[in-house]
Amino acid sequence: MKLQESPIGVNLQLTAHRGSFMLDAQMALPGDRVSALFGPSGSGKTTCLRAIAGLEPSARGHVHVNGEIWHDDVQGIFLPAHKRSIGYVFQDARLFGHLTVAQNLAFGATRASVPEKELSIQRITEWMGLVELLPRQTRTLSGGERQRVAIARALATTPKLLLMDEALASLDAKRKAEILPFLEKLRDRFRIPMIYVSHSIDEVARLADHLVLLESGKVSGTGPTADLMTRLDLPLAHGDNAAAVVLAKVIGHEPQYHLTLAEFTGGQLNVPRQMLDIGEQLRIRIQARDVSLTLQRQSGTSILNILPVKVISVAHDSPGQVMVRLDAGGTALLARVTKKSADALGLVTLQDQGREIYAQVKGVAILG
Repeated sequence: MKLQESPIGVNLQLTAHRGSFMLDAQMALPGDRVSALFGPSGSGKTTCLRAIAGLEPSARGHVHVNGEIWHDDVQGIFLPAHKRSIGYVFQDARLFGHLTVAQNLAFGATRASVPEKELSIQRITEWMGLVELLPRQTRTLSGGERQRVAIARALATTPKLLLMDEALASLDAKRKAEILPFLEKLRDRFRIPMIYVSHSIDEVARLADHLVLLESGKVSGTGPTADLMTRLDLPLAHGDNAAAVVLAKVIGHEPQYHLTLAEFTGGQLNVPRQMLDIGEQLRIRIQARDVSLTLQRQSGTSILNILPVKVISVAHDSPGQVMVRLDAGGTALLARVTKKSADALGLVTLQDQGREIYAQVKGVAILG
């Protein structure tokens, strides 16, 4: 069956029933980057992935992936799961325990959609650091090693879409730290579209360029990750863990202070020393609780990162505290301050005036 053509990108409109639960979601995702589905348990994330993969019998609507139509009720098209070029990685690796790593990868390659299977396996094996593990049976591997093999097996199918359903949820922090760099390489070098499901907002912020918030089977927000994390009408921008994601570029190092200087649209930031070359990119997380505000630029302070900003909006966050959305040269930041401080600074009035003030950033974290 010749696949029909549709617009570039991953475009979905899906309804599906599971008992009393109903998924009713529509989304347009980038066709060469990482998109994350995020929401509480029972919000429909896994049901959505199953429907994309052709594994949800009740699914209705359409699934269009970078010019191909896999499912379209209006046109009467439905490709079964085995004909969809998908790599699927689950929370449990689901490897064949009686087979070696090499044999598991070879099985994945039997589903490859292009003829260069051996070259593909060799490249993936070297890239994922699996060469020494090839002769071992998968039941002898650690949890982190098993998930690396599961990801490699999914890649060996040369998928046109990679689905990852809580793939790191069962791993401890150390094992996650081993695998996340491989996923970043996959995002940056191979540009295979990926839909990533996770309960960890840190993983989402580190990996995803596009974010879809699901709640009770419906999309409550969708857009660039950095934007959704700072929108005051959405829950991610509230509470003690609210944070902004900043995309920056390394412009220098101060080895005597163990610092790296990074530049973004809103200015420059001193961050903990990074073993990166000048010009390399990094993602920075700035928590709202680590940002204070001042009407004039301060001197004689231990705070190194002071940025000119404008107040965009102010919203109630908790009794006695407000969340402030700031514009730093086109990059959104958050500041969590007391209501008394907000009134003393006149933040609501400053929002109306568009006047420049200063954000003092007490701490930053590098995502990756």
